[in-house]
Amino acid sequence: MNAMHRALPEKDQHPLPPRHITENAAATTGVDLGPSEDTHEAATVAAHFGYGAAAGSVYAPFAGSTGLPRAAEGALYGVGVWGASYLGLLPGAGLYPAATEESPARNGLMISAHLIWGASLGLLMGLLEPKA
Repeated sequence: MNAMHRALPEKDQHPLPPRHITENAAATTGVDLGPSEDTHEAATVAAHFGYGAAAGSVYAPFAGSTGLPRAAEGALYGVGVWGASYLGLLPGAGLYPAATEESPARNGLMISAHLIWGASLGLLMGLLEPKA
């Protein structure tokens, strides 16, 4: 994802959404992250992994139910998480602008990252499935 971010035109090189979302959520809830870059980075990583874990837990009960290969099923789920988040939940909560306000390059980066996350999730769920 970092390599893709570096490949974006300079005007699209602003920090990735999880940083903005975390800082906006902290401000909205009255949490002061302070001036330390390390604190902002740690909060961003914790919030992003927490959100991903929550989204993954929603997928778990349905994993393997479509008949698609696990990676494809998970990748579709990942794109669904991107859409629900960046076209609905995050702009609706005032935490991040809608994807329709982003450049095609930025949306491509974010969709690609969510495809990879989802495919990995699908494969992992397949490995964790009890064998009959």
